[in-house]
Amino acid sequence: MAGAGYIEKVLETVKKRNQAQPEFIQAVTEVMESLRPVIKKHPEFEETAILERIVEPERQIIFRVPWQDDKGKIHVNRGMRIQFNSALGPYKGGIRFHPSVYIGIIKFLGFEQIFKNSLTGLMMGGGKGGSDFDPKGKSDSEVMRFCQSFMNELHRHIGADTDVPAGDIGVGGREVAYMFGQWKKLTRLFSGVLTGKGLDFGGSLVRTEATGYGAVYFCEEMMKARKDSLEGKTVVASGSGNVAIYTHQKATQLGAKVVAMSDSNGFIYDKDGINLDTIKRLKEVDRKRIKEYIKEHKSAKYTEGCAGIWNVKCDAAFPSATQNELDGKAAETLVKNGCVAVAEGANMPCTPEAAEVFIKNKVSFGPGKAANAGGVATSGLEMAQNSQRLPWSFEETDNKLKQIMVNIHTVSSQAAEEYGTPGNLVNGANIAGFLKVARAMLAQGLV
Repeated sequence: MAGAGYIEKVLETVKKRNQAQPEFIQAVTEVMESLRPVIKKHPEFEETAILERIVEPERQIIFRVPWQDDKGKIHVNRGMRIQFNSALGPYKGGIRFHPSVYIGIIKFLGFEQIFKNSLTGLMMGGGKGGSDFDPKGKSDSEVMRFCQSFMNELHRHIGADTDVPAGDIGVGGREVAYMFGQWKKLTRLFSGVLTGKGLDFGGSLVRTEATGYGAVYFCEEMMKARKDSLEGKTVVASGSGNVAIYTHQKATQLGAKVVAMSDSNGFIYDKDGINLDTIKRLKEVDRKRIKEYIKEHKSAKYTEGCAGIWNVKCDAAFPSATQNELDGKAAETLVKNGCVAVAEGANMPCTPEAAEVFIKNKVSFGPGKAANAGGVATSGLEMAQNSQRLPWSFEETDNKLKQIMVNIHTVSSQAAEEYGTPGNLVNGANIAGFLKVARAMLAQGLV
């Protein structure tokens, strides 16, 4: 039978070649398990080794990044860019600056990006980059010098029609601007080579809000499929960065009440609903820990340890902090407490065990490659605006984002239904994202 043992063979090779990269192996395994009925129906994918090709990056670039701190001391970090798959368009994916960054993290993120970008319907391939540099505690001058040194090498490998990086953890508007300035100086070009730029030099409205807004739009579609909505529902969102903040904002606009948020030290619970203005000031202006919230809001409680946030009773949950933050035990607690919808705002924040618990218990579960695609979707919209040399209004961009998220839910639901697992959006998103890329690879020949 076509496909019998094929996926096992591919997974065995992936595990052998990437033994010290558990995140990458986890991401590949999840996708491959979803593709069993696809391979059975499409033997041509096995005949042309599509799976073997799609799990191997087209290009991996690793380089040193020397930079000097304000005291004159020289430091050396490692930079990297994984150009994973260009079947659908230029490589597209963020750059992450964090001490945890190593090749396995970037490969896992780049692999996920292939299918996430495919689901948006935009012309974007998959890629990811980063460095083990930590911008926390660094001065603006130190961050600038690092970004310039990083771009001294990266500029050789990117371009508006080749590879278009964006921001990610540790890389916000400041870092993107420094990198864009250096790229422009080195190439003497002004084009849409980076997204997440400032509004004064080619950035897009809604980009800051996009991932959080998109996750909520996707969750609302899941609720509609249940003949329900977010209005009047209680919400928990882990994290307190851009994703969680704008998840809060959009969920509140749709009539929900966000009662818990977190940072890496712990979480706050406010039965009256968390005041978003306070959170934004603490995290974006004052740069303080989330526990400071309780000094201003006596109805709130702070608990050390961020994992406990999933003990808070809610109707909908948005894990929006980091990978594997929500495990099987936490998922069982959410189910027991009546949670009916979970939308991943971060990349792979739920473990495979957690996803299995949600699916088994009929909880609507939106995987990251679908639910948090709003960020890269709006990056794609920024690329379109840069190509036109025309900015779009907030409303126009937001409407396009919402339609993209509605479409992602639709194609994921349809794929899940067609391939025998109705309602399973993990399988649906993996299959819908994969099929578009696989067909493109097949048409383009052995490249």
